Amino acid sequence: MNDYLGSSERRGLMAAMGPGGLGLAGGVFSNLRVAQAQAQALTGTPPEVERLSVQVVTDSYHHLFLPSGAFGEVAVQHWARPATSAPPRTLQNEWGLALHLQSSRGAETRQVLVDFGFTGDTLNNNLELLGIDAAKLDAMLLSHGHYDHFGGMVGFLAAHREKIRPGLPFYLGGEECFCSRETGPADAPSNFGTLDRRAIAEAGLQVLFAERPSLLADHGFTTGYIPLASFEKPAQPSRMKVGLAPDGAGCAPAGLPAGKRELSLVTDDFQHEHAACYNVKGKGLVVMTSCGHRGIVNSVHGAIKVSGISKVHAILGGFHLMPMSQEYVHSTVAALKEFDPDYLIPMHCTGTPFYEAAKQELPGRVLLSSTGSRYTFGA
Repeated sequence: MNDYLGSSERRGLMAAMGPGGLGLAGGVFSNLRVAQAQAQALTGTPPEVERLSVQVVTDSYHHLFLPSGAFGEVAVQHWARPATSAPPRTLQNEWGLALHLQSSRGAETRQVLVDFGFTGDTLNNNLELLGIDAAKLDAMLLSHGHYDHFGGMVGFLAAHREKIRPGLPFYLGGEECFCSRETGPADAPSNFGTLDRRAIAEAGLQVLFAERPSLLADHGFTTGYIPLASFEKPAQPSRMKVGLAPDGAGCAPAGLPAGKRELSLVTDDFQHEHAACYNVKGKGLVVMTSCGHRGIVNSVHGAIKVSGISKVHAILGGFHLMPMSQEYVHSTVAALKEFDPDYLIPMHCTGTPFYEAAKQELPGRVLLSSTGSRYTFGA
């Protein structure tokens, strides 16, 4: 992997794309003009924030009657329908995940949207009801190239294009995010979508590749490539198609690891997946995985390794354990317990068996999440 990231082919690809995303493959992207660069590398200890709030914008379920309040050191606010004379509206749920992050360091704040759920309608409805203003975003991040995480992006950009600031940074784990994907049996595949390069270009976003550990909007960091350091293996892989369509959709082979460039169809190993992390003052790391295909334990190992911080305050997001065996789930709980996290907040694809097992092994540390819930860590 290190050879890939530092290879002459990879450097040549980035040089060819340049600040305007031009010149690759004889100008195939010339009609798209995707601003593209490498994210600023994380060097040394990550920045420290005094406060981090994580709000679940889209998830699979909403628990209307969950009480808000303090859960140990975490302030928890669950959304409830406001009093209004207008016809009632509510948060929408779907198979997918989107998170809104707000961090504070002194008088400085940053807002980041992580993933976009499955549809723009759900994302836009929930953003409005939660009072999240797209104009205040400092960055966006896509965790990996699956439709239930980028499907709502096009609708979001279309609805908020006039509000989003020009050149808004958009963090991706690599060129693999752009590959078209399929799922299901190989002899009867199902289309699983393609990240829309044209929509990104038309919205004026700047793609920042974060294949290595990188700063995230000056306040947080991403893990970059997550090594397989535990018993975990990539979960439920899709298949990605290597190559570019005439209109520039898809992924450029030169941007992929050497072993994938000459293939037409590759079983996903999620080398492009990365986790968003923050170093909260006096608390430790907050590690967020949207699906954790590389493994939630591997993801936390990666965050600790690149940050040099061993204290884990909270682990949240999708852990992709729903299709796994009971033995695998219990092995995961045991491995996470070794990190001694203060809090676990499972979402999306984690599944009830993990939630129940984790409550037994880590009593008082597991929170029930819901669409609209907001968790605040730190002062």
